[in-house]
Amino acid sequence: MKRSLVSVALLAAWATSAHAQSSVTLYGLVDVGLNYTSDAGGHRLYNTTSGVEQANRWGLRGVEDLGGGYGAVFVLENGFNLNTGALGQNNPGSSQGLMFGRQAYVGVTSPYGSLTLGRQYDSVVDFVGPLGTGNQWLGNNAAHPGDLDNFSNLYRVNNAIKYTSPSFAGLKFGGLYSLGGVAGDYSRNQVFSLGVSYSGGAFSLAAAYLNARNPNLGFFGDNGSSGAPSATSSFIPSPVYSGYASAHTYQVIGAGAAYTIGAATLGATYSNTQLMGLGDRSSGPNPSGFSGKAIFNNAEASFKYQITPALVAGVSYDYTQGSSVATATGSTGGAKYNQFAAGTDYFLSKRTDVYIVAVYQKASGTDSRNLPAVAVINNVSASSSDRQTVVRIGMRHKF
Repeated sequence: MKRSLVSVALLAAWATSAHAQSSVTLYGLVDVGLNYTSDAGGHRLYNTTSGVEQANRWGLRGVEDLGGGYGAVFVLENGFNLNTGALGQNNPGSSQGLMFGRQAYVGVTSPYGSLTLGRQYDSVVDFVGPLGTGNQWLGNNAAHPGDLDNFSNLYRVNNAIKYTSPSFAGLKFGGLYSLGGVAGDYSRNQVFSLGVSYSGGAFSLAAAYLNARNPNLGFFGDNGSSGAPSATSSFIPSPVYSGYASAHTYQVIGAGAAYTIGAATLGATYSNTQLMGLGDRSSGPNPSGFSGKAIFNNAEASFKYQITPALVAGVSYDYTQGSSVATATGSTGGAKYNQFAAGTDYFLSKRTDVYIVAVYQKASGTDSRNLPAVAVINNVSASSSDRQTVVRIGMRHKF
């Protein structure tokens, strides 16, 4: 009897120890709201959408202590539409998405940083993205037009090897590399990025670089296709740059900063996005006969004020300028987008908040389709004119 009791006690102690050294966490976020859109394809629109303040998700996060400061980690994160239950991360026109389209990786952490492999976020998303208002209190409607610089994480990277450093007195850095997986051409479809950030006291600063080869197939087209993406289709959803699917290379250089003074925070971001080597039909279609490269410069300025611990309000202004691009018969003049946004967010608890956001956009010039540019605020249908307004009232809950 005593031997049995001792065995039970040892087994219980072992189970407690094993539980303390490893864990799996279920987490998620649900967001839904009512929208008013002034012009969606030529008509006013009142509708309900989800995942705008933040994208809906649920996931599993696991960690196991391997001893000596080392650990094994994994993340499986699903995106979905709260209104319909459909999987997230779909390609335009596809009803099929990815089971774990937001993130899916496994790796090792150590005192020297973490090394992970799988479907992951690039360095622009990790380092500069958090400083943009589209990832803060204003939500995805206020993201840069078409999320052309990926600051708001529209695209993920498959087959990625990623390193993230520990923090050195507020300084962090990291990088990602994705093998293209094409026999005989190691550079085709490859993606790589680098980033660095510093946070100390009231000041935050970040910079990052992203480069994707044959981006229509290896970057834009890997967002949830049911099969191998085809070069006969453009997988870019926004007319801001959907016409540049034949680019051989997609490149983003981004930077951002924020400074907090009491309850107020001033923020700014800048990005230079280039779609180079236009006319590569092995990457995507080129109906306008573009050649050379298309360049977008984007600048955002923002102001946020913490009115009370539970209430925040702020405004932002975003300006995007596209370059002229050579065509088979001449050149386009490029497009410009002016965007203003304002919003307020009230936290009912640590996990639940309600918010109101308004976004106005004015477009001019010629867009990537070689047509007069139309306003196209993120997460809504493009306007039939050069102006568009969206007002959203929503609720978000984290678990």
